[in-house]
Amino acid sequence: MEPVAQPLKRCGCGSPTDKCPDLPRTIEPAKVNPDSTLVFDVRREADYAASNEIIPGALWKNPDKIDAWIGALPLTQDVVIYCVRGGTVSNSVVDRLQAAGIKARFIEGGLEAYKLAGGKIARK
Repeated sequence: MEPVAQPLKRCGCGSPTDKCPDLPRTIEPAKVNPDSTLVFDVRREADYAASNEIIPGALWKNPDKIDAWIGALPLTQDVVIYCVRGGTVSNSVVDRLQAAGIKARFIEGGLEAYKLAGGKIARK
């Protein structure tokens, strides 16, 4: 039986799994430049509401409603996401985004690590 060719994913890597092996999952907090990157805050709704801080220019996207907004994200632009500490929420969201062919990474350590690295913060 001949192997069946897998269709290329939108990222073009042709990986038969949901994870693109060539796309990094994380970005170091000190390397995030919100002035030149599309940044999304994917903190859970309660965490977002309880905080008065945000990375300047970041747009909040409810991670529990990813199906409603994932299709509107660009496939040709790098996307950086963050949650509170760069754990479960960021990992699950970046998995879904990368599987959809979106060039997404999350900030290692989340918003807390970004602040510790001297990143710019704005008030909501």
